[in-house]
Amino acid sequence: MQRPEDQAIWKPKQPQSLWENVHAILTPNRTWTVLKEIEDKWIMKFENLSFTARLTSFGHLGVFPEQSDHWNLINDQIKKADRMLNVLTIFGYTGIATLTAAAAGAKVTHVDASKPAINWAVENQKLSGLEQKPIRWLLDDGLKFVKREVRRGNKYDGIVIDPPKFGRGPKGEVWKFEDDFVELLENCKQLLSPNPEFFIITAYAISLSSTSLGTALSELMKQHQGKTEYGELGLSEQESSRFLPQAIFARWSKS
Repeated sequence: MQRPEDQAIWKPKQPQSLWENVHAILTPNRTWTVLKEIEDKWIMKFENLSFTARLTSFGHLGVFPEQSDHWNLINDQIKKADRMLNVLTIFGYTGIATLTAAAAGAKVTHVDASKPAINWAVENQKLSGLEQKPIRWLLDDGLKFVKREVRRGNKYDGIVIDPPKFGRGPKGEVWKFEDDFVELLENCKQLLSPNPEFFIITAYAISLSSTSLGTALSELMKQHQGKTEYGELGLSEQESSRFLPQAIFARWSKS
């Protein structure tokens, strides 16, 4: 695949012939031009998980490999805990963080506003052989769901949020990061159990810095013993030291 990337302001390292030999190109107007026959979907693997990737109408492939370090942290924190954790993933997309948590032994609630994304996530669950794991798949607006959970008094030991810059809920609800993120965080704080294990935030294409996210999360978790990390997520080139930034993150973990 060949996709334009605004962050890659340097010259391509690979020869032009490689770029001319791709199966599909994502054009500047976010549509795919297919140059060679390509399968509708193909299987990828991470550790013990299997999931599908495919060309989407908005340019994604259904997986964000730069988040793999988050998946490792989720797995480690759940396995180190001496109890079954209750985990919430909001804006869960195709479910890899959710499946990581379930495979590690947690009970998971997965919330996303897109029915196709949830169907894709359930497909990934079956592909990974995790049909019997305790996962709730919920088609809902993330902020509205969290507010209802606060009123219900439900608690979670781990929270993962991956909010878009802009989005719409299943009933037309509008999500704008700059308007709604602080309210989401404040409500998520009320959902934390007395003994949380992790809280992970990833954000793409926003004006805030990772330092801002890290400071906000550190303040949110200050009553709990643990550590806060923040920075950039990205992809490293296979044959060089160049790093392609993709997102910013902040995460807190108990250990």
